[in-house]
Amino acid sequence: MALFQYWNINRFPKVFFINREEVMKMSKIGSKATYHRCLKDLSNWKYIHYMPSHNPYKGSKIKMLIFDTTADQVLNKIETIAEHVVVPNTNTNKPISNNNKTKLPKNEIEVIKFFKTKEWPAVEGLKFFNHYQAIGWKLGGKAKIVDWQASASNWMLKAKELETVKQPSQIKDNLRTTKNKDYGQPL
Repeated sequence: MALFQYWNINRFPKVFFINREEVMKMSKIGSKATYHRCLKDLSNWKYIHYMPSHNPYKGSKIKMLIFDTTADQVLNKIETIAEHVVVPNTNTNKPISNNNKTKLPKNEIEVIKFFKTKEWPAVEGLKFFNHYQAIGWKLGGKAKIVDWQASASNWMLKAKELETVKQPSQIKDNLRTTKNKDYGQPL
């Protein structure tokens, strides 16, 4: 398919040059050995005529076979059509709807109202809004937030968890050491 796309991009000439890196990227092949094996197999099976080039700046030649009942290729004819071209949707697995848009708050007032409905202080709502506004409404710096209200609910849960965990006091001597230490005493 990558070779056909490359052939299509070049407007279906009889012989065309290919760039290995581009064809590997288009065909999602990660190994040079796999790339060369596939091209040799296609050539041995008579689907293409592969003429490798050992010059890295020139590229290899490919001659594609024309699968048609006539001697001329139909797509090389210069004709214009008054009809629209139907392009297939290649991403058939993805749903086509407007429901995929992210729900982000319009402003901090909307966030504060949400926090007040959940009986949380407005300051906590401002903290939430300012934090996510600063990092571009992303989770972990990568994934965009889809539903900010769900993220705000998680924020509230985490805040409750942090309240219940007691932080150790910095004033208290947690190691129970004395100020007058005797370094001659064995441990």
